[in-house]
Amino acid sequence: MNEPQVWVLIGVFAASMFGMITVVSTLFVHVVKTEIRSVHHRIDTLDRDVTALYRNTFGIDRD
Repeated sequence: MNEPQVWVLIGVFAASMFGMITVVSTLFVHVVKTEIRSVHHRIDTLDRDVTALYRNTFGIDRD
């Protein structure tokens, strides 16, 4: 292989690595946002259940 071919291979490898890092980081951010949304939903559900138990047990409203 001559020098221009080596530089082309280096460029192709660098571009493919940059593209792969971009895709992986984008998917990672998407997964983290989804998990945070899921935890937030679970906390809201738990709060609603605890409020219902509180109202049922003590017969009063917190609001």
